[in-house]
Amino acid sequence: MNVLGLSFGRKMKCSEILVKEALFEAKKAGAEVKFISTINMNIQHCKGCGACSAGRNNGKQIKCIIKDDYEILEQAVLDADAIILAAPVYAVGPVGQLKNFIDRFGPAHDRPAIQYEQDKRITAGEELLDERAFKDRYVGYISVGGASTQNWVSLGLPSMHLFSFSLMMKVVGQIDAYDMGRTASPVLDKELMSKAGELGRRVAEAVGKPYDEVEWFGENGSCPVCHNNLVTLNKTTTVECPVCGIRGHLSIDGEQLKVEFSKEEQNRARNTRIGLQEHFDEISNMKNVARPKLEANKDILPQLLEKYKNFEELVK
Repeated sequence: MNVLGLSFGRKMKCSEILVKEALFEAKKAGAEVKFISTINMNIQHCKGCGACSAGRNNGKQIKCIIKDDYEILEQAVLDADAIILAAPVYAVGPVGQLKNFIDRFGPAHDRPAIQYEQDKRITAGEELLDERAFKDRYVGYISVGGASTQNWVSLGLPSMHLFSFSLMMKVVGQIDAYDMGRTASPVLDKELMSKAGELGRRVAEAVGKPYDEVEWFGENGSCPVCHNNLVTLNKTTTVECPVCGIRGHLSIDGEQLKVEFSKEEQNRARNTRIGLQEHFDEISNMKNVARPKLEANKDILPQLLEKYKNFEELVK
C-alpha cells in the first residue's frame, strides 16, 4: 500500500506540514509513504496539442511531449494507491500549478477513453496501455488559506476535486484549513493537526475497500457526493452541484434550506463510471457534428478566418 503526499505550497509551510502529518499517520496505519514538494518543479500549462491522446489512441503509451517536470509527478501518481494533496489558496481558488498538472494529466488518463482503447488493444493483440491507470485510488484534500473569512477560500476544495475525476479516484475526505494567517503555524493548532493525521489514517485504511464502503471524513456539504456547499441555481427548484454535475431539488422549510439529490443522480457524478462515460460519449459525438460542418464550409472557412489571421495588419 503506497500513499503519496503532494504539497503545492511553500517549503516547510502550512501545506507541506499538514501533508507530512497526514503521512505520519498513514505510515502508522501500515502504508509505505512518499512525499513530494512541487514548489520548485517546472510544470508548464497544457498547450492543447492533443499529442498525449493521439498517441494513446494510436498504439502508443500516454505521454506528454512537453519536456519539464510533469512526468515525475505523473509517474508518482500512477505508482500510488492513495494520495493526500494539499494546496494553498492565494486568490479564492488553489494555485495555478495544480491546475496546470490537472489539465495535462486528466484528459489523457480519462478512464472511459483509456478503457475503450485498452479493449481495442486486447482484441487486436497489441501492446496494452499501462495497467496502473486502471486501478482504483483514494484521495484526501487539504485546502490551505490565510484568510479568516471562509468565502475568500471558497473555491479551494471544490477546485481540488478536479484532480480525482479522470482516474475515478474515491475522495475519502477533506479539510478546509483557512484562517492560517492568524494561526501562524499549523503546529500551533492541535485540532487541525489531529484532523490532518486522521485524514492520513482514513486514506490509508480506505485502500482496497469498495468505494461505496468508504466512510466520509470531514464536514458534510450540500452535495452528498463531493460534500461541498456550491449550488448552481437554474431559476427553478432544480439545482446542480457544479463540482459533480448532478441535479437536485431545492426546498425551504422555514429558515432551513434543503437540497436533495436522488441516488440515481449521485451515481452519475463526475468521478463515477457512469458520469465519466457520459462525458466520453459527449466528446466522442462532437466530431460527428463538427466534421460534416467543416466539410460543408471548407470553401468559405478560410475567407471567414482571414481577418483574424491578419489581425495585426488590419488594426494598425
